[in-house]
Amino acid sequence: MRILVLGNGAREHAIIKSLLIDPSVKIIIAAPGNAGIAQDVETFNINLDDIKEISEFAVLQQIDLVIVGPEKPLVLGISDAIRARGIACFGPSEEAAQLESSKSFAKDIMNAANVPTAKSFTCISINEVIVALEQFGAPYVVKNDGLAGGKGVVVTENMEEAISHAESCLQESNSKVVIEEFLKGPEISLFCITDGKTVLALDAAQDYKRVGDNNTGLNTGGMGAYSPLDWAPKDLKEQTVNQIAMPVINEMNRRGISFSGLLYVGLVLTENGLKVIEFNVRFGDPETQVVLSRLATPLSKVLYASAVGELEKIENLNWRPEACVTVVLAAKNYPTNPVLGDEITGLGQAIQVPGVQIFHAGTTLINGKIVSSGGRVLSVTAMGEDLAIARDRVYEALKKIELSGSHYRTDIALMKQ
Repeated sequence: MRILVLGNGAREHAIIKSLLIDPSVKIIIAAPGNAGIAQDVETFNINLDDIKEISEFAVLQQIDLVIVGPEKPLVLGISDAIRARGIACFGPSEEAAQLESSKSFAKDIMNAANVPTAKSFTCISINEVIVALEQFGAPYVVKNDGLAGGKGVVVTENMEEAISHAESCLQESNSKVVIEEFLKGPEISLFCITDGKTVLALDAAQDYKRVGDNNTGLNTGGMGAYSPLDWAPKDLKEQTVNQIAMPVINEMNRRGISFSGLLYVGLVLTENGLKVIEFNVRFGDPETQVVLSRLATPLSKVLYASAVGELEKIENLNWRPEACVTVVLAAKNYPTNPVLGDEITGLGQAIQVPGVQIFHAGTTLINGKIVSSGGRVLSVTAMGEDLAIARDRVYEALKKIELSGSHYRTDIALMKQ
């Protein structure tokens, strides 16, 4: 099988690392990739917003399967363009991708499908926002209706901060903002792979969104994750598939929108059971790094079956028993104004720590040196017999990496949150 992976982050690097140990995969190429991905496979500098160029490139390279990493190309219709060329694509259509591109659309689907989720109001004016905020009370939850790179949500006790974020959301072209009730409880990320008929749930992970230890500071795209979750309900996957994923897929089908690809279900384990806080339509970052590190079933087989509508032929997935932890090394001043272009050293020493893999995110190669090119620079990841061993290995590896002004959280996988 010849596979093209689209994207340039640690999520895509983790996907590629999984495919590299898959015996059925003949060729893997990536576009545009990053410095770490380029060490593993051939990369091509293609603009992911150029749908026509990407689909033509896939034909030229005689690709059997395209795997779409980030959300933006999906929202722009890349899957539709690739399928129109007769090539299998892992990722939902432009219409189906509304489950991520519009929070209000996702809420409408959930409500129609009787999926347990936070109560919410979709607002188009500040007056409506204030009424909704007053009705729910603090902590206030304000969500940008559209894509925001994982940073469109503000949870605050401060009414002024909530209103300010709502105003900035309403100034954008979509001019909608979603106000939700606050759900109390630990969060769970669960990836569900589907072909529009069958749903397979992967093992759960937990993600750490805030930039600082003890969940302080601004929201980010994610500062670390771990898997498995020993504290999660034993029937978590079964509950999520039966009460959330399948009802959503069925409601989409009822509306004539077939959903094929990955449905990322963001859950809160409340005192009243599991409730959905968000959907994404692609692998999440950094949860992918820990979940795929633990997956023993060949990845290409599962993703191809999803893309061609044959997921029912996949037997139960096999998982490695070890725990996995990933910690994001971020550039100076991330997430507000990250400093880019500094050299990264010590990667060779870090990779010598047992069980450690390093997935590159914001890196590029300049004059033979690996330098930072994004806010989240690396996902340092380790397997271990238990969570404590995996954590120790990650932090031992991080101490060996040098990047001026860089920072990372020191409490990943220490607390359920």
